[in-house]
Amino acid sequence: MPEIKQIPKKDDSNYDLEDIPLVMDIRPYMFEPPAECVNQENSPQSSEESESDTEDNPGHRRNGTIWCECGSCEVMPTEAECICCSEIPVIDHIRDSFGIECITQHQTFIDNCLNIRVLEVSLYDYIQSDGPIDDNEPINEVYRYVAYRRFVLWVWQRLGKGNRKILPACVVSKIRDIFPSEQYTGFKYPRPI
Repeated sequence: MPEIKQIPKKDDSNYDLEDIPLVMDIRPYMFEPPAECVNQENSPQSSEESESDTEDNPGHRRNGTIWCECGSCEVMPTEAECICCSEIPVIDHIRDSFGIECITQHQTFIDNCLNIRVLEVSLYDYIQSDGPIDDNEPINEVYRYVAYRRFVLWVWQRLGKGNRKILPACVVSKIRDIFPSEQYTGFKYPRPI
């Protein structure tokens, strides 16, 4: 219990301080929020490390889609990529405000990330800023890349160089369904400068 000194009288010059205890029992960190578990999904680990840590855990995300709340997610190659649109606050807010189950049902997603004509215009912008694409590069891979960029631009606006976000599994799956390929790259953290 904090010890309080005598309160000054009305005629005293310190009368306005009567409600403030002069001595308190203050401990380090007493006003800090309690520590939470560190979210390892966003930490840059190699996929081998994260896979070996969770293979013995029967509830980890790569065993199934029980973590998916929207019903559109698929299991991704890494644990970090197995994330539902409902788990990302910004995207969840968009879902809730439009009353839809999955962000892939949103008309803006359909128009801007799946419409090939919109992606062609974004491709011209991409070529103008980053240079020409390789003639041997599969066009579906390029469209997927542009669709991912458009989704990020819609949800988070411009992130800046080297800043990346893991996209929800439902978004990645839907874009891959429209623009299929034999091999997919998946999420990669930026290389250190």
